[in-house]
Amino acid sequence: MNLVLQGLDDCYPRLERIAALAAPKRIARVSDTALRCEGISFSPALRQTIEVAAHAAKLDATYMMGSQHLADYKLVAMDMDSTLITIECIDEIADMQGLKPQVAAITEAAMRGELDFAESLRRRVALLEGLDASALQRVFEERLRLSPGAERMLRAVQVAGLKTLLVSGGFTYFTDRLKPLLGLDFTRANVLEIVDGKLTGKVLGDIVDAEAKRATVEQVCATLGISPNEAIVMGDGANDLKMMGIAGMSVAFRAKPVVREQATVALNYVGLDGILNLLG
Repeated sequence: MNLVLQGLDDCYPRLERIAALAAPKRIARVSDTALRCEGISFSPALRQTIEVAAHAAKLDATYMMGSQHLADYKLVAMDMDSTLITIECIDEIADMQGLKPQVAAITEAAMRGELDFAESLRRRVALLEGLDASALQRVFEERLRLSPGAERMLRAVQVAGLKTLLVSGGFTYFTDRLKPLLGLDFTRANVLEIVDGKLTGKVLGDIVDAEAKRATVEQVCATLGISPNEAIVMGDGANDLKMMGIAGMSVAFRAKPVVREQATVALNYVGLDGILNLLG
């Protein structure tokens, strides 16, 4: 069993301090902000000790059997809102209507798994009825930002030959623009109905919920002729759990507790490029 510790900025003294708790046979320096403890004697008590200490030191701790490499995988699938990008697009669209608090509260409950996602999306989109569609462009240009480490992660996986999928419970307005911008291979999201330049408060077609996300990952894997075990799937909310559950590696990025508990990897402090320190 190996343990990878990583953080941000000048964190190496903290990494070494937490690594000592694991009493590894060897310590390998992965980068200036990451190290790998090799040959640790795993136990639930040790894991709890490490996790508490790492959290206090603002470090991410990931347990891994043996070593893994990017070459072991063929696809990276990502949620969009609060994973690949820093915002929840629907909350920012609602802000144009002065309704962000109401919509954001529904979004949070859905991401925690307390509300059915499809119903919560319909409720939120209904509140946008009558909004000028130009608000979508404003959100994209003024508020949408990539998450820390996203560009570096994407460059690395693309250079390594992995395909990329952006599958979102958000909207095609944003995924369609991110696809060419980032060189993504596949995208899927919900379609907002727009009539006479205004949002109708409705979503066209089937809603991309947890089941649809899982099915999309499976379909893309089938298209590529690979197994879902050869996919890395990243998400942050309960709506991502089903697609994460079929992946060879599931990554909870700054995620809700219910997602962190079920993921292979939880990145709470480092950026999306933190997976590169895990995969050699």
